[in-house]
Amino acid sequence: MTYDPHPSLVPTYRGLEHHGGQLPGAAEAWPRYRTRLQIDKTGESYDIAHEELAAYAADKPIDWPDRTIYFLCDMHADTDAFFRSLVASGGVEKTGPGDDAFRLTREGERAIFIIGGDCLDKGPDNLRLLRAIRALIERGADVELLVGNHDLRAMVGFVYGGRREPRYAHLFVRMGKKSVPLYKELFDTYVAPSGRRDFLSDDEVRRRLFHDESWYEAFPDEVSDLIQANKIAKEVDRIREKVHELQDKADEMDMSLGMVHAAFEAAREVFLGEGGEHRWFFERMKLCRKYGSLLFIHAGVDDVIAGLIRERGIHFVNEEFRRLIDDDLFGLYHGAFGNAFRTKYRPSDRPFTDEGLQAMHEAGIYAIVHGHRNILRGQRMVLRGGMLNFECDVSVDTNTRILEGQRGPGGGVTVIRPDGHVLGISTDHPHVKHFDVRTAFRIHRSRAGR
Repeated sequence: MTYDPHPSLVPTYRGLEHHGGQLPGAAEAWPRYRTRLQIDKTGESYDIAHEELAAYAADKPIDWPDRTIYFLCDMHADTDAFFRSLVASGGVEKTGPGDDAFRLTREGERAIFIIGGDCLDKGPDNLRLLRAIRALIERGADVELLVGNHDLRAMVGFVYGGRREPRYAHLFVRMGKKSVPLYKELFDTYVAPSGRRDFLSDDEVRRRLFHDESWYEAFPDEVSDLIQANKIAKEVDRIREKVHELQDKADEMDMSLGMVHAAFEAAREVFLGEGGEHRWFFERMKLCRKYGSLLFIHAGVDDVIAGLIRERGIHFVNEEFRRLIDDDLFGLYHGAFGNAFRTKYRPSDRPFTDEGLQAMHEAGIYAIVHGHRNILRGQRMVLRGGMLNFECDVSVDTNTRILEGQRGPGGGVTVIRPDGHVLGISTDHPHVKHFDVRTAFRIHRSRAGR
């Protein structure tokens, strides 16, 4: 079912040879199948059927952005995947293999780049990715940076590491094994060049940064007002595992806990300290953005956030997010705002019901564009809780690809064009997925910048 009614639908990929990988050269209709019967016959229930999409859209006059939006998410410290995704968008031309060898195309100069969270963790190069994002901003790109669960979990660990109160004492360990590659980078970049050798013993680091046995009894009572009982029990069990996982990962990377502690101190300086090289990263993060009838967010919404968006608006939600970062980072992570970058709509997550769906529609939002749920064959369109979702985490980073058995280098971007075309581009799908919004919705024009 491939087609290419408009050759201009497929972006011109400029400089892909500098980072490798294969990107699709032709388009196909998205959703691929027109009817549920077709999907059932093929057994391929990846996207919704076009008839289901049309039924959802029938009475919804959608506002549409008047600028191109490039949505990239879940890079997870893979800078080559980031550049591959930028090239896929058509908004950036790579002019050489170096991280500074790129420029904005004419399309990129006019577009909005939304980086949809989870820049940190997993590896292989957290700091390199942050510098590449900063370079994109310095080139003049209009960049929006949304918070992901891995990003905020790192911030929570940096801020609360070493605190002894039951509410906070486990939060260094909570960062887990996926944070160790970041600490290795921090050590190699900021600690090793100094020639320092006076590291704390492993036992002293455990005393300073790890919780003690009393935490397992004290924590449930301490957070019973904030976290559901079943999630508390799960958290306690998970922390027991993470103690061992963190130690094992440090051993695997030839790091003593003393070296990890030195890297932790460096992290606090460069991410939180006045004038720190990467302080901008946490300062720039927003919870969500709304352009036209599209909500861009890392994971999703629940009834509380949906209600706040309807009653107070996106600006208030982002302001409240920043206030919670300053005043109650732990409460932010475990409350409704944290659910927005953590939910997978599991029974244990905060609920999104018909009440939340109505609130979203009354706020003029008819689709959520997000990452967080990694998928394997390019972007996906689904209905969740009655709401249209564009799922855009296409498993681009090296370590996720190894775990998922994906072949070759990863990259992907979702392109939302002002002429009503949505393009899902991924190294793991042979065609550009093309959704013409006008085949389902009645479009109203909206300024992309709200």
